[in-house]
Amino acid sequence: MSDPIISVRNLYFSYADETEALRDIDLDVPRNQVFVLFGPARAGKSTLLRLFNRLSDLSENTQRQGTVTLAGRDIFAPGVNVSALRRRVSMVFAIPTPLPGSIYENLVYGPRLAGVRDKVELERRAERSLRQAALWDEVKDRLDASAFALSGGQKLRLCLARSLALEPEVILLDNPTSGLDPLSTATVEESLFELKARYTIVMVPHSVQQAARVADQAAFLLDGELVEAGHAERVFVHPQDKRTEDYITGRFG
Repeated sequence: MSDPIISVRNLYFSYADETEALRDIDLDVPRNQVFVLFGPARAGKSTLLRLFNRLSDLSENTQRQGTVTLAGRDIFAPGVNVSALRRRVSMVFAIPTPLPGSIYENLVYGPRLAGVRDKVELERRAERSLRQAALWDEVKDRLDASAFALSGGQKLRLCLARSLALEPEVILLDNPTSGLDPLSTATVEESLFELKARYTIVMVPHSVQQAARVADQAAFLLDGELVEAGHAERVFVHPQDKRTEDYITGRFG
């Protein structure tokens, strides 16, 4: 097996009110797989996700111990360029938030900030990212239209395409389909199977059922603790910890 793209060792994280969100987390995220973090509310899933590209920095007076590495390098080491890190590890949030302006402008905004100026390259990235997000056929004739005119499912896929236009290594998805109808949810899930050929995807799913559908690897978190992790089939079909089994079968949570 190749080296993991993300490794977490002895990770503790607390917020300003001294709430311990994560406790002694050890975790490896393999390359080119869909890795899901699942568990009940306040398990630490979104906190862990936000640590992977240092969005946790935006919360004041937090405390962290342990290491998070990306391709073997500590992302919290002195001198790390956080903007560059967030281009390599891109986040798509639960509520899709298009930027003001056209569909096309949404897609080229990030590459332009990263220094891409060539018009042909920008157009190539825009088209490719829309195709990868399964949105090209729906919007190719109206790229100059307002991004706000898209449906909820289309806005989510636009935000995914916006992340893909940066050509990241890892895509973080925080409960991305929570507000979508079943058809839009299925479209997003289907796109994940194609995207993992090129990217690593770490996802906080909408439900246990969604986690089981999309995951190659899964990790169950409870009250800030990593209960167990491994191949999705084993975790969901033959969990090793009774707490995992109880949660999957609906006995709590």
